[in-house]
Amino acid sequence: MTTTSQQELFRFLEDRFECARACADCARTSALRASLMDPDGPKKQEAARRSGILCAEVCEATCHVLSLHSARNERDVLAQLEWCRDVCLECAEAFDACPGAEAAARKCRECARSCTDFIATLR
Repeated sequence: MTTTSQQELFRFLEDRFECARACADCARTSALRASLMDPDGPKKQEAARRSGILCAEVCEATCHVLSLHSARNERDVLAQLEWCRDVCLECAEAFDACPGAEAAARKCRECARSCTDFIATLR
């Protein structure tokens, strides 16, 4: 293995780890934020709660997919990463509408950015 291909492999693994870490952080934050919201609260708050639950589930699933990644299923990994990125961005927007949810919105955006960065290494 050449130095360049070793460096590319290390970068790939670092990006994958960073994305998985961001997904796990986002999942924890989104689930916690969703649990603090009143399900019978205002419409925007309920939408943010549902979005937080979905985001947590998608981020957890993405961590699982990344832990099982192999060259044979790269298309599936890309699809999962794109889905995770999109759900995280939607969740961040939903959290933006709720006072006190700024940290959760920030975690969602960090996760979306990590997914985007990792997608770039796969293409």
